[in-house]
Amino acid sequence: MATPRKNQISLTDTSYYHCISRCVRRAFLCGIDALTGRSYEHRREWVESKLLQLAQIFCIDICAYAVMSNHTHIVLHVDKPKAQHLTDKDIVLRWHKLFKGTVLCHRFLQGEPLDTAELATLHSRILIYRERLCDISWFMRVLNEGIARQANREDDCTGRFWEGRFKSQALLDEAALVACLAYVDLNPIRAKAADLPEQSDYTSVKTRIASAKKGAQPTTLMPFVGNPRKNMPKGLPFELQSYLELIEWTGRCMRADKLGHISPDAAPILERLDICPTNWLALTTSFTKVFHGAVGKEQALTTYCQHQHRKRRVDLSNSLSLFA
Repeated sequence: MATPRKNQISLTDTSYYHCISRCVRRAFLCGIDALTGRSYEHRREWVESKLLQLAQIFCIDICAYAVMSNHTHIVLHVDKPKAQHLTDKDIVLRWHKLFKGTVLCHRFLQGEPLDTAELATLHSRILIYRERLCDISWFMRVLNEGIARQANREDDCTGRFWEGRFKSQALLDEAALVACLAYVDLNPIRAKAADLPEQSDYTSVKTRIASAKKGAQPTTLMPFVGNPRKNMPKGLPFELQSYLELIEWTGRCMRADKLGHISPDAAPILERLDICPTNWLALTTSFTKVFHGAVGKEQALTTYCQHQHRKRRVDLSNSLSLFA
């Protein structure tokens, strides 16, 4: 039986999650139909645009993404403190970018006077909106439902576009986070849809590289802010340059015509996170096959299971061997 979504999300343990959505029957509903030759590549742009748009509305950051021909990978960061600090007006304005809202909310925005009962109702509604704006399930619902409706209108049909539920994995520590980021960013290369990261369309790594060439980081993605330190700003706890070098190195190792040689000092980030280099390719080429639930080192996994009241630590043996 599938685990309820609310039992997979534990912000006490981590604010980072890897989410996967697949088209029904794994059909190429976003790529090129091999039977008819018709191209649906433009739908991948729909997904990318919608994803980045929602990141500006929800209190959820995009760390990495890859929009493939029949599935999507997204690494999300839930920024609950941001949702808690937004004013009531900000919350309502953000929600109205997604849905029509209630009559009371519209009256509130227009500055109309409300009586005590109406204010109580309004505040309870705003509290719900505040929770939803930092809820991964609502984020994925708005994303996938919008794309499905758009695709069905184009095809003049009804029915499912995505599988019933998206999959999610908790990323419990920095080692799990960087392994998942690399796994997501290298999806097109593993699928032979691109030869180089900068040629990987509809991916976060291509967006980051394009901005890096201009000496900047994309405003639509969660930035890399360097190694953990005091007064750490919000962002991914890695150096951008080291991460891009890591992606390039890992991609070269995955090439079928270059089995290559793994040098201990080829990727400084591995040493910093204390991951054995010989395990890195297993993590970044088979992430979802090796791990089926929360991902992290033994201590992080144990703590997470205690908070979730689970007796069994899924994939513990893989965590022990690959994050050794």
